[in-house]
Amino acid sequence: MMAEFKYKSVMAVPKISKVTLNIGTGKIAKDDKLLTKIENDLTQLTGQKPVIRKAKKSIAGFKLREGSRVGLSVTLRGSRMYDFIDRLIAIALPRTRDFRGLDVKGFDRQGNLSIGIKEHNIFPEIHYENIKDIFGLQVTVTTTAKEKVEGIKLLKLMGFPIKK
Repeated sequence: MMAEFKYKSVMAVPKISKVTLNIGTGKIAKDDKLLTKIENDLTQLTGQKPVIRKAKKSIAGFKLREGSRVGLSVTLRGSRMYDFIDRLIAIALPRTRDFRGLDVKGFDRQGNLSIGIKEHNIFPEIHYENIKDIFGLQVTVTTTAKEKVEGIKLLKLMGFPIKK
């Protein structure tokens, strides 16, 4: 990558800084049992306890009150981040139904990748026998790249199955 993008220093080469997993609770925010089940599943996936996100202000159109629970999120860094990325690339994404690769449209201008996963049961930590409710989650891979092209090249070299 240094030769291709003409970086002068090794420290200028982009790297992955964090991976964030988000789950929006939506209609199930009032169901405490289901919320704790989702929280336990997310803890199993990441090895880290999720943070409960609350609404900052009330919105009548969405029947949302200030302070009500609207989602769960986990930010992974360091070794847990790389372990999760390995499981995502090697096991989870190939298990996704009709998976043909990640689209380039999932990248933003800075080279960060956002992936929407419809079913959380594609991860090996979740056992099919214990599943009653299936939920989706969003995975965001944040890089230190300055441009979209650099981020795409970095994640391709890391092993992400990106479409051409």
